[in-house]
Amino acid sequence: MEYRGVRTMRAALLMNPALTPFVFGRHECRRLEDLVDIDCAAASMSLDGISNPVDVELLITGWGVPELGHEVLDMLTSLRAIVHWGGGVGFIDPRFSARGVRVSSARAANAVPVAEFTMAMITLAAKDALWASRRYTAEQRFIDREAEMPRTGLYGTTVGVVGASAIGSLVVEELARHDVRVLLYDPFTSADAAARLGAEAVDDLTELAARSDILSIHAPEIPSTVGMISVAVLAALRDGATLINTARGALVDQQGLVAELEAGRLRAILDVTDPDVLPPGHALYTLPNVFLTPHLAGSMGNELKRLGHAALAEVERFVAGTPFAHPMNA
Repeated sequence: MEYRGVRTMRAALLMNPALTPFVFGRHECRRLEDLVDIDCAAASMSLDGISNPVDVELLITGWGVPELGHEVLDMLTSLRAIVHWGGGVGFIDPRFSARGVRVSSARAANAVPVAEFTMAMITLAAKDALWASRRYTAEQRFIDREAEMPRTGLYGTTVGVVGASAIGSLVVEELARHDVRVLLYDPFTSADAAARLGAEAVDDLTELAARSDILSIHAPEIPSTVGMISVAVLAALRDGATLINTARGALVDQQGLVAELEAGRLRAILDVTDPDVLPPGHALYTLPNVFLTPHLAGSMGNELKRLGHAALAEVERFVAGTPFAHPMNA
């Protein structure tokens, strides 16, 4: 393709085609087509749907992208960059980076709605709003707030955050603007780095739980984090504490959590479970001290446009020959 007398680099969309209008609307598609030789209507979940993949210099990927292994590497001999409008880039073979292929991710953009959701849940949990609503509608009577909910309110609450990920860091920074005590557990974050975010670093996860009124999970799911919110960590939480999980269900010992919830000792706000979706009849659907949502925290609906805009900005940088704002190492 020739654009104003200059050869335009060949690009392709490798993603779930059904998501294209949510991520790249007409305006975004027109801008992409001004920048690179691409057909927004030709998004595919397989290289088989891309004509002449050997000519593709830029891949724009998203949810539904297949694993990009060495076979794909051999086919995409002209590839120079991958702009992923999703979060993690674990689907990319590290050999792409070794070959000099640059990678960008919209992880930072995708962290925003999860952090917003988490902050809303922390506030509602501290105010006892979810549980007071259920009690109010069930009993249909005057609720004497001070007599019946004497420890309610965000002011002076201690919030423990597990993981200084992109999401966890946003949550800590936002909490630091409120009159709360913020504790942070992350083995890869120093005490000084935690303090710069506005938190006190705590080296022991069980200690973090014991000191927290609300425990919010933001670690990635990797072998070392599966089950990290163990029976011992759950037992360390004080009576009436709330566990919030917007990360991955596998990070929590779910059987141990159910036991604590059935005993009425803890409360839980769960946007993720293990498995996700739970089988019909699971206790977490009906326990009165559980607020369960169907994986709503991440980007959805009009929030997907934020991811598209983040990816579009990275494409503009790449075409202009400037570094990515959000580079990733595959």
